[in-house]
Amino acid sequence: MAESSTNKGLSHLAYRPLEQGETYEPYVPASSSPAELTLKAIVTGIACGIAFGAANAYLGLRVGLTISTSIPVAVLTLFVFRLLASGGVKSGILEANLSQTTGSASSSIASGIIFTTPALFLWGLEPDLIQLTTLGLAGGLLGVLFMIPLRRFLIAGEHGKLPYPEGTACAEVLVASEAGGDRARSVFIGLGVGALVKAVFGWLHALPDRLTIQLPLLKKGEIGTEVSAALFGVGYILGPRIAAVMVGGGLLSWVVIIPLIAVFGDGRMTPLYPEATMLVSDMSPGQLWTRYVRYIGAGAVATAGILTLIRALPTMIKSFQIGSQQLRKRLAASGSGSEVAELRTALDLPLKVVGIGALVIIFGLTVAPWSFFTIDSMVGRGIAAVLAVICAFFFVTVSSRIVGLVGVTSNPTSGMTIATLLATAAVFLLLGWTDTAGKAAALTVGAVVAIAASIAGDTSQDLKTGFLLGATPRRQQLGELIGVLTSAVFICLTVMYLGQAYGFGGEELPAPQATLMKVVIDGVLEGSMPWGLVGIGIGLALIIELLGIPSLPFAVGVYLPVSTMVPIFFGGLLRAAAEKTARDPEDSARRRERGILLGSGLVGGEGLLGVLIAAYAVYHTQTTGEAPGSMGSAWAGEAAPWLALAAFAALVLYFWRHSCQRATE
Repeated sequence: MAESSTNKGLSHLAYRPLEQGETYEPYVPASSSPAELTLKAIVTGIACGIAFGAANAYLGLRVGLTISTSIPVAVLTLFVFRLLASGGVKSGILEANLSQTTGSASSSIASGIIFTTPALFLWGLEPDLIQLTTLGLAGGLLGVLFMIPLRRFLIAGEHGKLPYPEGTACAEVLVASEAGGDRARSVFIGLGVGALVKAVFGWLHALPDRLTIQLPLLKKGEIGTEVSAALFGVGYILGPRIAAVMVGGGLLSWVVIIPLIAVFGDGRMTPLYPEATMLVSDMSPGQLWTRYVRYIGAGAVATAGILTLIRALPTMIKSFQIGSQQLRKRLAASGSGSEVAELRTALDLPLKVVGIGALVIIFGLTVAPWSFFTIDSMVGRGIAAVLAVICAFFFVTVSSRIVGLVGVTSNPTSGMTIATLLATAAVFLLLGWTDTAGKAAALTVGAVVAIAASIAGDTSQDLKTGFLLGATPRRQQLGELIGVLTSAVFICLTVMYLGQAYGFGGEELPAPQATLMKVVIDGVLEGSMPWGLVGIGIGLALIIELLGIPSLPFAVGVYLPVSTMVPIFFGGLLRAAAEKTARDPEDSARRRERGILLGSGLVGGEGLLGVLIAAYAVYHTQTTGEAPGSMGSAWAGEAAPWLALAAFAALVLYFWRHSCQRATE
């Protein structure tokens, strides 16, 4: 890297609160002015961001969660910059930071989009690219803009009190990169292996991608596993505790609840509500899960999301109050002209950009006839726009503080979205907007808020990385805005292609969070919901919470097929084994990092190829009128399941060897 600090690492003050009289000195001094917002940094960030954003969209539609992509994007950026350096083009650490800042914005947009908008397809509305992109841009821009006045308090003022784990880790990766290393190798290997596994099992279908066994002593009891590199990588990233909790929820559904329904309904000669045609005795375990267990899971997920929100309520209120006070102080200082010259590392975009930007977004959502789908009235669109901006401002403040404590992956975006949907649907119910148009409008408000809250969490982590390194905040904020403007259309296009190729709500793409949002809105505006099953889910979530078990991952396990949870569990189990058998804490940390980078690559490789397969399937179907064929697993005969199991075991073994080998740095 071109510029370097005289430091060999981050200051010891990077990890604790500052005592009175202490000042944090960033890695790159505030007195220097290195290159930062450069064309190569922006282009590299956009390219990496679009790739990982598409992969995250695919992952979220499959399992209902996404991963933080700041570190993988930073690692790939460093690799690209080293290639450029070999050709004589020098780069600096702040350029690398700007690149990951720009690139990571796309994954946050993906999270908000896939958590909400597939519900529109489930209602049969078929939104077009302009409509989805409008939501992505509105939510993304609001999230970045509302974080501008909060940076001084949350990032600088709360330094050491709010650790911002991903932001700190990303800064450490960038600093360590100046001494070289093999981090990029782990990511690229993961990309290749993830794509290879997806090609064999998901494109060619040369071997079965789902293995199941019937449990002999349990009526219609069934367990199984997907052969998925991405899900295994996710398990390693999440760690053993969360992975075990998620598979526990899945086992409860498939080993306890489904057999109980099968026994209870076995002698019935009429369909069991809410099923209207089939008898319980005629249903497969998968059909019982679809007709009954998913409602239980929906109640559990909704309750867990709300409980997460309630638990964070004191933090939310305090964050909102302090954030509002800081905003008023800055506005007063700006209006009186009393602001003084500041260091480069303290320069934000002007507050007028925030106000003007929010007003422009409200105006745009109000006058654009497609912004809230079927709301024809400009007054109605104005009400929806104001609701979206107010809720976005509140939950941006909340999200940015929560991720400082628990990280992006644990950010309760779904709970914030559910709260927004309940409030918006209640307003629309009072206004009499209970038809499909009202449902779509309520959901689009939720989509804007979900995207804003998600990207606020990502922006907070990026600004923390910049604070530790000595980046210029306003340049990072510009990078985030550029990332939103350039990636929104690609993320929305990815979601549309995936929907056309696989459909939402099925085995390939269950879209659990979006399905849940649909259930919430239908329940408020229609009342057409099997509340008995939902009530069972609510009770489950409350019991799990009282037992001290994280209710949200458990509820997601109840809601999704157990075959999806099993590879996640194996990934978490491997991480526990790798860390436990390490020689010392330093070796344990190295194994954890190598595994997380390899796991991130697996997620990216499978997700990217999944998106490409979907695009090819749509193109082939539109041009030939037929779905594309595949190789199939008939060639392997009865050995096919065993070969698939052997391939999955080989993946686990390779992951173990790669994670546990000593690094070359």
